[in-house]
Amino acid sequence: MLVVISPAKRLDWAERDVTATDPAFQDDAIRLSKTARNLTLGDLKKLMDLSDDLARLNRDRYRAFSDDPGSDKTRPAALAFAGDTYQGLEAVSLEADEMAWAQDHLRILSGLYGVLRPLDAIQAYRLEMGSRLKTRRGKNLYEYWRDQLSKALNVQAAEVGSETLVNCASQEYFGAVDPKALKLRTITPVFMEDKAGSPKIVSFFAKKARGAMARFVIQHRLTDPKGLLDFDIGGYAYRPDLSENDKPVFVRPYQA
Repeated sequence: MLVVISPAKRLDWAERDVTATDPAFQDDAIRLSKTARNLTLGDLKKLMDLSDDLARLNRDRYRAFSDDPGSDKTRPAALAFAGDTYQGLEAVSLEADEMAWAQDHLRILSGLYGVLRPLDAIQAYRLEMGSRLKTRRGKNLYEYWRDQLSKALNVQAAEVGSETLVNCASQEYFGAVDPKALKLRTITPVFMEDKAGSPKIVSFFAKKARGAMARFVIQHRLTDPKGLLDFDIGGYAYRPDLSENDKPVFVRPYQA
């Protein structure tokens, strides 16, 4: 099966002794970076609701964005992102054979790079999928990517013999995947915290659990969707009474 997760705003730019690969949508990333490079500080602040300091940081990143960056300017995607989901994924602690399997079965949806493999080389950036960045293809990134991401996922799933996509991405990012063009069965796990007998989704914990689920799939080399139901990392347990078709729910006691 193929698993998709979201990227992160926060980056870990530590050097890693791994061989990086080339993103499939490198040309699109270059094109979008040039569009973002032309934005003023005020435009960047408004586009992504940034502080003055973050707006300057990302302006400088886009000014430095290279069409042909050296290895000193890039990092492998799964090791560079450092948000909540990546605390659950813990990509840096994966064994070499696990990372090799992840390279074939894990995908990161990106506003700038489209679809990334774990070891694809990225330059430092910030560009949320929900950003209303105007291009010749439309008024936002959803219109820019259209059905390209779905088609890419179809092809990449076929390469590993999978007909199933496990959606561990946020709604913002998976919203860029055109359901009409996607030919894969899509399973979207839901993670909840049970406080006083009333399960609810808590964003921080749900994000971390989505990364942990991706790690679970990788470490167990899952090919059968039924194997997802055994997920128990962090105290979660499958709740069939709360689940719907292709939306398995996992609940654990509330973490204060």
